[in-house]
Amino acid sequence: MTLNLSPTQVVAVMGVLLALLMMWRSGTRRGRRAAEAASGASRVASLAGHLLGTAGVILGVQWVAITYAPGSTLFWVVLTVPALITAHALTRTVTSLDTGYWRGDRR
Repeated sequence: MTLNLSPTQVVAVMGVLLALLMMWRSGTRRGRRAAEAASGASRVASLAGHLLGTAGVILGVQWVAITYAPGSTLFWVVLTVPALITAHALTRTVTSLDTGYWRGDRR
């Protein structure tokens, strides 16, 4: 069996194959973007859950210290340690924003 294709038919087949390849790649990119967006949303929800849980624990411990140990050393430690941790996290976040928008921290 022999195939006799004209140059026009070869170019048409190559064009169709190229179009299919481009459609496949754009579908993969679109799927990857959708997966990244879903991952970002679940990351935010997870962070919110951790935040509320941690805040609840800190609030409970501080309430116990304020109620049962006012004016003692434990009272001041329980109020100071969460403030220091929060200040550290906030400072680290703000200083990490100073690196700029360049990929890989190259300028």
